Amino acid sequence: MGSGGRLYCAFISACLVVLGMLLMLQVFVGFRAPGPRWVTKDGVTFTIISIDNSQDGAQPGGGARGNQPERSGSPRGFETRGAVFLESEAGVLWDYMPQFYQDENENFTQKQSDRSQIDLQPWAGGQPSFTAEVQRFIEYISTTQVHCARELTAGEPQEEKVLAGSWTVCLEGWFLNREVGPCVAYSFSLDQKDAGFVSRMASLAGCEVHQFDPGARPVPGRDEREVKRHQTWLDWREPKHGSRRNTPKKLGLIMESLGHHKVEFVQADLESAEWKVLENLVLDGTLGRIQQLVVTVHLHWAGFEVGGSEAGVVRFWYSLLKELQGAGYRLLHSARGPGHTILRHRLAGVSSTYTLSWVNTRWNY
Repeated sequence: MGSGGRLYCAFISACLVVLGMLLMLQVFVGFRAPGPRWVTKDGVTFTIISIDNSQDGAQPGGGARGNQPERSGSPRGFETRGAVFLESEAGVLWDYMPQFYQDENENFTQKQSDRSQIDLQPWAGGQPSFTAEVQRFIEYISTTQVHCARELTAGEPQEEKVLAGSWTVCLEGWFLNREVGPCVAYSFSLDQKDAGFVSRMASLAGCEVHQFDPGARPVPGRDEREVKRHQTWLDWREPKHGSRRNTPKKLGLIMESLGHHKVEFVQADLESAEWKVLENLVLDGTLGRIQQLVVTVHLHWAGFEVGGSEAGVVRFWYSLLKELQGAGYRLLHSARGPGHTILRHRLAGVSSTYTLSWVNTRWNY
């Protein structure tokens, strides 16, 4: 064999050695590399390798943990509970509630939002203190942040049968644009406590009104043309597969089923479920599709699926309302309701319920 033939054989041998090494390396990576293995439609298997150069005390991307805001679906260290029925308020039909707030811990928020938890604000006094947290929270929900020249209110106290107090919405021109059609209003309340809101929004504001009450029954002789009534309820979790038509749903799903991309007014008295519903509205982005929000908050206990220390619960409430402010909402009106108890502590100068009226200053059609 000539010199040319020997060189050719050496070249072929070297290529086979390199190819064998590459195949061995691929098999080794497939077994040892972190990350899930995926199979394409063509049957090709590949592995995603996740590289994390963070060290102790650092987050991916180089940021220190101490500089990152705390995030929590419930306050950090809190125990997530199912629907616990500790106390009831006068006039509330609690026999409705167990079937509406079932103990399911489904988390679908990341499908529509990158966030899975809200940002917790720093402790009011630099460390956990129930007194300091209550003072900060009450001051915050008692201080209005925006002025409206043309308001629609609940009317005289003796005319209104709302448990937690009066409400206010803004009808000023830059908040409402009549050129796009009539406004849309949703009202969620049990036992017809929202009758005044529903009536005024239909007759005085001229809105298309939808009333949601799972226990409501048609009343003979009542004019149903102005108000569309629904026997469903508001929830913060996905409905169970194959559930009945009036199963509680997230607000976004309710809006979709009714053909509403945006809603001008949402009024909600959810009997202590408001904290988890508000959290869901923040996390899944539905909050930006509402122009004005009237919500009754109940403070006599932590609320559904909110737990932990007393100071931590109030901090969570405050942080959640600060999320509304961060989304462009400003407090238009605050009304105190009955009771003087916060987390079972009887306190002077406070109420157990407040009705808060918020305006989305970033609203656009």
